Amino acid sequence: MTAGLKEINRSENTQQFSIVIPTWNSLEYLQLCLGGLRRHSHFFNQVIVFVNDGNDGTIEWLENQTDIDFVHAEKNMGVCFAVNACRSLVKHDYIVYMNDDMIPCPDWDLHLANEIKQLNTDFFYLSATLIEPKRLNNPNYVAIIHDFGTSPENFREEELLEACSSLKKEDWQGGSWPPSVVHKKIWDLIGGFSIEFSPGMYSDPDFSMKLWSIGVRIFKGIGKSKVYHFGSRSTNRIRKNKGSRLFLNKWGMTSRTFYSEVLQVGKPWKSAYPDEVLLSFLPKTRNKLKKLINSLT
Repeated sequence: MTAGLKEINRSENTQQFSIVIPTWNSLEYLQLCLGGLRRHSHFFNQVIVFVNDGNDGTIEWLENQTDIDFVHAEKNMGVCFAVNACRSLVKHDYIVYMNDDMIPCPDWDLHLANEIKQLNTDFFYLSATLIEPKRLNNPNYVAIIHDFGTSPENFREEELLEACSSLKKEDWQGGSWPPSVVHKKIWDLIGGFSIEFSPGMYSDPDFSMKLWSIGVRIFKGIGKSKVYHFGSRSTNRIRKNKGSRLFLNKWGMTSRTFYSEVLQVGKPWKSAYPDEVLLSFLPKTRNKLKKLINSLT
């Protein structure tokens, strides 16, 4: 047990995936997320919730959910610490990282499991495909856009379930954010999420870059595995770290370059990436200039 944390590990007879979910005083979102996992998962997966603070009744509610394991910190530790702290409770080979404002569609986990069976390697990183109510201003945006609600108060689950099978998305390049799945031995090899990115901004591309650095070349989004996502509620409440600068200084390129030029996030899936991806002159020059500017400010 990590010092200062309360760990509850009581789930039994779980299978396939260990799902790690950080939460921070978002009980209504968490209840929807866990309810969706119970109703729409093909497997009886292990679920581990990391509770930051929990003064909104989250702890009291979780104590009565005997199929859910959890870790509790009395203050907000950030997503990097949270997901790493759940590692000691993991019972299965495959770790899924999911946000508490996500609601899985039927058989979301079966589609991931079927893909894993076909890969014949543990060196992969897979993402489910998000369904979101509105498009974000992001050059690497991948989600299916369809509004089924923007909060628990106006969420229309029946409409989502009726439409889910008709919302088509082909498999795509660059799976690199939650809901995501990685083998636990690969997680351990790279040391999980990097604490220096706490509370969490740019921790996703850093995690993927660490995977790339050890030879992972399968970063794949699975079109049939779909999860509804309200939006990044927690990131709107925190004081954001300077993750973009940290990423550039650590890896020598911006996260945008990594996503757009290396992983080519969102493009139709072709195959595993080559061992080396050569950057063109423009992104190489842009990265050098940005790194120089960072060193002067």
